[in-house]
Amino acid sequence: MNVIAIIQARMGSNRLPGKVLRKVLGRELLSYQVERIRRCNQLHQVVIATTTKAIDHPIVEYCVNNQILYYRGDEEDVLSRYYEAAVKYQADVIVRVTGDCPLLDPEIIDHMIAMYEKNPNHYVSNVIHRTFPRGFDIEIIPFQLLKEINEQATSAYDREHVTTFLRNQSTTFPTIDVTNERDLSNYRLTVDTFEDFKLIQKIIEELYPNNPSFSLKDVVELLASQPKLLQLNAHIEQKR
Repeated sequence: MNVIAIIQARMGSNRLPGKVLRKVLGRELLSYQVERIRRCNQLHQVVIATTTKAIDHPIVEYCVNNQILYYRGDEEDVLSRYYEAAVKYQADVIVRVTGDCPLLDPEIIDHMIAMYEKNPNHYVSNVIHRTFPRGFDIEIIPFQLLKEINEQATSAYDREHVTTFLRNQSTTFPTIDVTNERDLSNYRLTVDTFEDFKLIQKIIEELYPNNPSFSLKDVVELLASQPKLLQLNAHIEQKR
């Protein structure tokens, strides 16, 4: 079973252009994300799915320089981009994550892949009923299911957001809803604005030098010890 993590990433973010290549401690945010995902025991490959637009040439250059697999597809039809990337790299199972989640915890990904292995051909997601922080969104999609929704989803919204069609058809597609033992859905650990970036920067600067393998638990403990950090982006509204 070929399990591939596909990270959608582009430079043209409306609220924080170029966010995935912004640097902390001299390294791109995307490099932290790839490093963390590569720690997963259940993954075989990591692929960056970016767009064919010229603005995203720097992402491709970054991938080439760092020996990271990549695929270039449609900017707005992200569903087709995922499907085509999965076809190119012969994925049996796709781990879908986005490039604005640099703190993803590999233990959570491994746990969700293990749940998939116990429930093959199911869609496994931790975004149906949110108990994980924003920035820890993970979806496990079997290739055949990705193929089906690519063929069936027609609205621009569903094609941009990849799995909304699937989630809205939960009675049709077999689904596993993954929740955290503690509700952390009020934590915003994604990168969509400059304020978000400042929080992620502080977290990495505090934790990474002494513990490059820091976990979500370590992040939560840091924020509990320095609650003022959460105020950096507390006023930011989630787009969707």
